[in-house]
Amino acid sequence: MVRSIKFWAHASGMIQAAVAGGGHEPTEIGHQILGDGNLDPFLEDVRTLWLIHWNLSTNIENPLFAWDFLLNRWQDPEMTQTRVMKALQQEAAKQDTKHSPVTLEQHFETFLHTYVPTRGRKGEVQEDNLDCPLVELELILKIGDRELDQSAGRREPIYIFRREEKPEITPELFLYCLNDFWQKRHANDGTITFQQIAHGHGSPGQIFKLPDEDIRSRLELLEKQTRGFMRYAEGANIQQVQRTGKRDGIDLLKKVYSTEVVYG
Repeated sequence: MVRSIKFWAHASGMIQAAVAGGGHEPTEIGHQILGDGNLDPFLEDVRTLWLIHWNLSTNIENPLFAWDFLLNRWQDPEMTQTRVMKALQQEAAKQDTKHSPVTLEQHFETFLHTYVPTRGRKGEVQEDNLDCPLVELELILKIGDRELDQSAGRREPIYIFRREEKPEITPELFLYCLNDFWQKRHANDGTITFQQIAHGHGSPGQIFKLPDEDIRSRLELLEKQTRGFMRYAEGANIQQVQRTGKRDGIDLLKKVYSTEVVYG
């Protein structure tokens, strides 16, 4: 249990190896969010859950295999375990990661049950289950099942990503993640294209599964929101965001919690 907690605290960007003396310590983000009296010490704000999802999904040095593949490379509109396992095995062979089928199945099940609540035999959510807090995001939805083996009467669930506007991802949260994406993957670029923001590897559009029109609406507000630090330009041959200099991520993080969440 302790090892598991330590792993997920690392993966979510909340702790890091201590600089001196061994052990672990909160990251600056972890301290700002979860420290006593800080931004969200009891993990009650849905924006914190989206931030944790963002951190789990955008680690460049040690990406989580299932997160990296399914959020960025999975193109089918639906997901079933059979199809996903085949794709994960092909990806593992391509990357030469030496993951066994059992390990890959564990990767997928962990990914899936991070976002899908555990249910009882009759389909009800069981109150005594220790579901991951990220199920609240409803990022993955079960839409039915399909026949797997007619002779044995076996079926398997069908899942989809919820690809729609998400007002709980506030403009401030979107800006923080856009800035983080820029710093992680395009640090030396003064502009990034709409295509990169909407569909690039590790982009806000991919990680949050936002529709293009929602992303465009958010980008059109950037100039006013950032007082000119970022500006979206769109024309016949251009769709890109320009920025001037760099912004401190912690300052943007604090602004995430400076307003209430407004749902559409």
